[in-house]
Amino acid sequence: MARSRFTDVHGLLLGWLLCLIPVLATAQDEPLRLAFKGDLLSLSRTQVIAREPLPQTLQTPLGSLWKLFVYAWLVDTGAREPAYECRGQSKEEVYCCTAGGRIERDQALVKSCGLYFEPARLGIREADWRAYWQARQAPQWLLDLPSLQPATRVSVAQLLTVLAVLPAQDQARHVLLDVVLSAADGHVVGELGSRLRVKTWSWLADQDATSRQGGFAGWTADGAPVWAGGRGTSQRVLRDYARALSTVIPVAWPADAGKCVEVDLFSRYPLRRVLAEGRVVSSGVLQGDYRVEFANGNALDIHSDGELFLLNDKLVARLDREEYVARVLQREATAEPVEAAKALAVAIRTYLLQNATRSGDCLSIDDSSSRQRVAPRPASSESRDIAAWTSDLVLAGSTVTYHSDQPGPDKLSWQQAVEQARAGQRYDAILLHAYPRASLSRWDNPIASCEALPAAQDWLQKQRRGWRARLQGEVGYNEVGTFAVCRLAFGRPYVDRERQRIYVRGVLTLQDRLDLTHEYLHLAFEAHPNGQDETYIEGLARHLLLE
Repeated sequence: MARSRFTDVHGLLLGWLLCLIPVLATAQDEPLRLAFKGDLLSLSRTQVIAREPLPQTLQTPLGSLWKLFVYAWLVDTGAREPAYECRGQSKEEVYCCTAGGRIERDQALVKSCGLYFEPARLGIREADWRAYWQARQAPQWLLDLPSLQPATRVSVAQLLTVLAVLPAQDQARHVLLDVVLSAADGHVVGELGSRLRVKTWSWLADQDATSRQGGFAGWTADGAPVWAGGRGTSQRVLRDYARALSTVIPVAWPADAGKCVEVDLFSRYPLRRVLAEGRVVSSGVLQGDYRVEFANGNALDIHSDGELFLLNDKLVARLDREEYVARVLQREATAEPVEAAKALAVAIRTYLLQNATRSGDCLSIDDSSSRQRVAPRPASSESRDIAAWTSDLVLAGSTVTYHSDQPGPDKLSWQQAVEQARAGQRYDAILLHAYPRASLSRWDNPIASCEALPAAQDWLQKQRRGWRARLQGEVGYNEVGTFAVCRLAFGRPYVDRERQRIYVRGVLTLQDRLDLTHEYLHLAFEAHPNGQDETYIEGLARHLLLE
């Protein structure tokens, strides 16, 4: 039987498509390129697939990175520019603020508000800009202010060299942690901790102007410059490659380990004397091994590398903030399992922020069971790694406490955290379970993404008890164990399923209560198709409230 022309064409088309599929798959799986410490790494979504010396010929579009150089100029020159006020006159204000609002310098960098950094708005003269960067031996592309545009292509190697000596990079590193904190709804900071401090960039793809390329540039926590570029927007790159990045970005002690923390060691146990090789030590700096004898008859061996002082019969430690966190972790728990230790390190740092007092340029806190107990010797490398991995991370939105084995409202139980870590939970999930209203944030800008509505939370908890019998008869219902009710800033009520949060306006009106019930039901039916059926959810909410 003769084949038809249609059959031939169909066969050819099918063959062509089969050939095309691998090409498309390859395009979709195009590796992320990461320039770091003289190497160019190619990453799949899970691991390193190639490594070579960084080619001097590799170029990247600047994208939004031009804003980082203007930021550095403003900080380093001591500029006092006005905030940018949004008046609804530009589509670009979507990256800045809502109409009637305003944005300051740090947040403008994090949100990539180009309108803020426009040289004309800031009154930056081309001659001054050129002289400033020439004095710092910057490459040609950075000297010409008008050519500092998103489309400008620059050498990646040169970019990293500039970043290594960039003015104001200490401040930029702190501020840019907010980029990682907000990326992919917290997924990136869950995978990477605080190891990356970067400005994102996006631009048109090199070979296809209808597609995007993007990535980031900035520093690791220890100040090493880094650049990444790949297919898709910067946010997609961060989301898709966070796991792979976590395998190659090292855990290193941060360039800024935090201002000093002054600790009154053994504050509840008066000292009788301090001995060094059997001799009583008088006041002063301690260096080496010592034996501390207490008035109650107990004794303890300690070690100091110059951070401990004997002052008026009291032992005082002056520690970097992150060393303090590592020592508390070592004294209160262990560095294993790792995810539990990370969670506790964040809780320890937050407790310090919320409870320490000021003593000159230092924070001051007692070493006691009613505060936090501090190891009287340098922390182990394992405990320091945990502190470094989470450096600068704190919780905002809750008063933080913790205990060895007793969980409670806004209280982390170390024992429970260990069980959760062994069950495969990541540190951010452990923290969310203990502090459902809290958000991961940074030390010097602790902002909560959940403004708690305790009246609404209490109302819903009470109502649930009365609804239980009715709801347990509904197919797919699963009572939510831990959740938080948060204030809605704008827009329609919604649920954040990742964090088990309900965002509503309040609980005062019938509409408020309907919204709250409706969104709770979305959470409770999350694992069932009913949870996606708006008609079903709204009908059930009205039945519970009105009938």
